[in-house]
Amino acid sequence: MSASWARRDFLRRVGVAGLAAVAAPAALVACTTVSNAPGSTLENARSTGTIRVGIANEAPYGFTDPSGKVTGESVEVARAVLGALGINDVQATTVEFGSLIPALNARQFDMVTAGMFINPERCANAAFSDPDYTAPTAFLVPTGNPQGIATFDDVRDKGLRLAVLSGAVEQGYAQKSGVPDTQLQVVDTQNTMLQAVTAGRVDAGALTNISLNDVKAKNLGAAVEVTSGFFPVIDGKPTVSAGAFVFRMGEDDFVSAFNAELKRLHDSGEWLRITEPFGFTQDNVPGPDVTTQSLCAA
Repeated sequence: MSASWARRDFLRRVGVAGLAAVAAPAALVACTTVSNAPGSTLENARSTGTIRVGIANEAPYGFTDPSGKVTGESVEVARAVLGALGINDVQATTVEFGSLIPALNARQFDMVTAGMFINPERCANAAFSDPDYTAPTAFLVPTGNPQGIATFDDVRDKGLRLAVLSGAVEQGYAQKSGVPDTQLQVVDTQNTMLQAVTAGRVDAGALTNISLNDVKAKNLGAAVEVTSGFFPVIDGKPTVSAGAFVFRMGEDDFVSAFNAELKRLHDSGEWLRITEPFGFTQDNVPGPDVTTQSLCAA
């Protein structure tokens, strides 16, 4: 592809037997005890066999299912990679999406497994793994798409109301496409976005096609549909949205070890087996020209 790679604000198992995860509370722990053990995060995690991860309770990336298990595409891929590194106990903490990197840097957990998209602003505050997946943007609209929404330009030109998720890049995409803030409604969860569309408070909601397809699949009675996915053109350049795992700056050994096992999952086809239950397909596999370096510099 010759596209200039941009960002997505918003943005997994090596057949390891007996891999177990401990589901953490569905709220951020107010006070977290940080280990004083010597060594890097990777060394400490390997030594204890335990690691703390941050999620945003956003399906299908990282969420707590009805049984209380923390799961999702990003979580399950992380379990596979971490298991291959000898870290089998994954303890998750849920925080609001926009607070994930600040909480990571405050050492409330050791990495982020929330399908977070790579963009320059985030790269200035944290380190990203190689791209895990790509995902186009789409719109959640009433059945039949009565306003004929296909792009952010449609939202702008028709004066439509658009719901965007707090901390997600779709808000920036809309603003850079010329959609005024008066037409935007920032919501905190996917369900709130669904309710805003079905109640007619907004004309559409913008998110990745993966997330919106998951919302629709879990709400079969809702009179909504998901538009065709697309990569928005921002400042005259097509964007590519790629999600990855997030680490603190300076943890190069951890990122390098994680990337090696992540590549093995992709190359072997195991990644697709892990992610298919969450709505991912071969179309979501990053191409060789989608790199963290290019996305951070976009």
